Amino acid sequence: MRVLGIMSGTSLDGVDFGLCQVARGRIELLELWSRSFPAGLQRRLRNAAADAASSHELAQLHHDLGRFYARHAGGGKQAPELIGLHGQTVFHKPSKTRPASLQIGEPAHLCEAMRCPVVSNFRAGDLAAGGQGAPLATAFHSVAFALPGKSVAVNNLGGISNVSWFPTQARRQVDAATLSFDTGPGSMLIDQAMRMLTKRRMDRNGRYAARGRVNDAVLSRWLRHPFFRAKPPKSTGREVFGEVLLERALRELKGESTEDIVATLTELTARSVALNYERYLGRRPDRVVLCGGGAANRTLVARIRALLGDETELLTSADLGWPLQAVEPAAFAWLAWLRWKRKSWPHPATTGAKRAALLGQVTEP
Repeated sequence: MRVLGIMSGTSLDGVDFGLCQVARGRIELLELWSRSFPAGLQRRLRNAAADAASSHELAQLHHDLGRFYARHAGGGKQAPELIGLHGQTVFHKPSKTRPASLQIGEPAHLCEAMRCPVVSNFRAGDLAAGGQGAPLATAFHSVAFALPGKSVAVNNLGGISNVSWFPTQARRQVDAATLSFDTGPGSMLIDQAMRMLTKRRMDRNGRYAARGRVNDAVLSRWLRHPFFRAKPPKSTGREVFGEVLLERALRELKGESTEDIVATLTELTARSVALNYERYLGRRPDRVVLCGGGAANRTLVARIRALLGDETELLTSADLGWPLQAVEPAAFAWLAWLRWKRKSWPHPATTGAKRAALLGQVTEP
């Protein structure tokens, strides 16, 4: 079955489309393409994520974003038979008593344009079952990257960093010891600082960070953030590691050069990844697989490599046949296939859910 996964993450820079072939419990990438958000649409998405959009504006944005997905979903050479749409997260609050998460982008526009079923709103079923609704890429990570006899951590460095931990299991086997949780900021703070200070979208290849010096005193305070001390299951978003935190960081680093600010924010991501591994994985992974846009930041990758040490093999997903930007859309292609086959989410304990629920709602032509 040809399944198209569509992913737009917390970085709010654009959309990745991954057309995959799924057969007999295996998945392979057929095509990959990306589309950047136009400036106006991106500004409206940032406003919505920052709680600066009215209900009327949010409703209009929900449909305009759905139409944007629909316009670009046919960018491949082959037509999909099924689509998995994550949607754009504009709110995520994983509290114990009243958790809530909202992904916008009306799937009916995709369904009408592509004339095939669309599975969307994946997080709601997990939230209803008592989970946090994120991270959800674990099922795909298990199929694509778990190794018999080796402990493997798959770390997506998107806007937020999340890790799936497979402590020596057979490939595709569901292991009760599997963990999946957000470690904190990925590229979000770095990208926001770059846009604010340089008008550039990102620190390409980590060049700014490589020229800067880390402010260790400020970094030490940041690493005492309560999220880093919270035990899994845990997830986070812009509400915690977004604009509010960046504004505070810039006040604390007032007078520092742009390079020093970006270096300190980059070190925060690297240290928080290593800190979470040390506290919650129990031991150093035999292998770490990095994916997502942050895995293209050479300075960030070099710092993670140094912090993990020589005993851990550090690879990117591209080294294993999955381009950096393909992993997240492929994860939602896989989740869509599971839902279409009425297979429950296989890792409920990783999100804190009480049971394995069917994730995703189906819109059919």
